[in-house]
Amino acid sequence: QVQLVESGGGLVQTGGSLRLSCAASGRTFSMYNMAWLRQAPGKEREFVAGIRWSTSDSYYADSVEGRFTISRDNGKNTLYLQLNSLKPEDTAVYYCAATRLLGPLLQRARDRDRYDFWGQGTQVTVSS
Repeated sequence: QVQLVESGGGLVQTGGSLRLSCAASGRTFSMYNMAWLRQAPGKEREFVAGIRWSTSDSYYADSVEGRFTISRDNGKNTLYLQLNSLKPEDTAVYYCAATRLLGPLLQRARDRDRYDFWGQGTQVTVSS
């Protein structure tokens, strides 16, 4: 079992930055591929970024490539998402998720059942 708790969301102006964290419990965190997804009101859930457990290779949605950076610290059981150059369209609830498989990251999967564990989400609001 892996429990995930996100933090770091908040209100920021356009062009600002935030750093989201996802604290994981469980001894096997380092063996899970991790992802950040987001969902804005009235919109479908969207894959944002993913990172492999073994190589730390990362994968991004086109909409955030070059602005967001995903990283992980297996020693601290923590996943991060650095959000830079934020835009109003980045406003959403951001979730971290864990999967044993690589496919969901390669496919930029957004469906809930593609991941084994989810956090409760943290709100990011970007004002114009």
